[in-house]
Amino acid sequence: MRLKAFSSFAVLALVACSGGSASAGGGGATSVTPTPTASASPTPTPTPSAPVYTAKAAFVPTTGISLPIGKCVNMGNHLEAPNEGDWGRAIVDNDFTIIKTAGFNTVRVPVRWSTHALAAAPYTIDAAWMARVRHVVDTARAAGLNVILNVHHYEEMATAPAAHAVRFAEIWKQVAAEFASEPTASVWFELMNEPNGALNDTNLQAILAPALANVRATNPTRPVIIGGQGWSGVDSLATVWIPSDPYVVATIHTYDPFAFTHQGATYVTPTPPLGRVFGSAADYAELNANLAKVQAYMSRTGRSVFVGEYGVHDDPAIPLSERVKYYGTITSAYASIGVQSCAWAYTNTFKLRDGSAWLPGMVEAIQTTTTLQ
Repeated sequence: MRLKAFSSFAVLALVACSGGSASAGGGGATSVTPTPTASASPTPTPTPSAPVYTAKAAFVPTTGISLPIGKCVNMGNHLEAPNEGDWGRAIVDNDFTIIKTAGFNTVRVPVRWSTHALAAAPYTIDAAWMARVRHVVDTARAAGLNVILNVHHYEEMATAPAAHAVRFAEIWKQVAAEFASEPTASVWFELMNEPNGALNDTNLQAILAPALANVRATNPTRPVIIGGQGWSGVDSLATVWIPSDPYVVATIHTYDPFAFTHQGATYVTPTPPLGRVFGSAADYAELNANLAKVQAYMSRTGRSVFVGEYGVHDDPAIPLSERVKYYGTITSAYASIGVQSCAWAYTNTFKLRDGSAWLPGMVEAIQTTTTLQ
């Protein structure tokens, strides 16, 4: 079964290849002949203590806005599949009541619009598909949830962005008009999930700006989320294009360390081997370095940042305790710098919920800031 699309991690996999999976080393005891002079027993190597991350109030921007995201979960592998149901079960209305009851404030709804719109002008989105997405958004809102609606898996943009630029902007023109009546306090747009490949800093502004202009024509104050090149990894914050628009928020995605989060994921080549655990000194050093990059961006620009995705592959061989540890650590770490985050994903992939029950400890592990805004 295809999970979160392999293309979203191909480049990251190459980066992760240079690091091996953690393994436990074993060794036999060495026999020592005693001497008349007593010697001190060797001091055992201490096990590094995991850092404690304490949530604080949400970062207050001096430029632009922040969003009251709170606890958030992605509706992964639902509407961004080629067709809903291709990558797991379809969304049902009661899902949003279940999510709200579990303490979540926001859902991110990835949508693959590109397979439901005409290939040539006027690039009309299929009416039945538009109605389906509207039903999902309205049902989530009725349950008391905020909704992030995006363009996801427009895969042609990664290989031929110039050829699809007009179509992309026209898709957003239709989506923006359709949802213009939704409250800006609880429905937000995200222009492009994980720009990658040929869609990078050389052309990203030229591609996104017309789409944003089409949104602003009907939604002048709608919050809009923008991510940078390289799958919106944390390093993209160094160069991400953010217009002088007070209603724009920057986003990143984090799946570090990749050898841990994607172990056993057969759609990644080469597949990171199973058996990697999380929590080494190197893991925490990498996490702290990422936090420092986000803090530097917020300090430099005065703008808030949102972590739109993080998570761990749900291969049955990965102990649930390791997944719980990761979700708890990542969310509390980002909350400790005033940044809110959104888990990948609800039930079809990287799942938090299996069948009729939340996986034990997963929801409780997820942390957020002490204030929402």
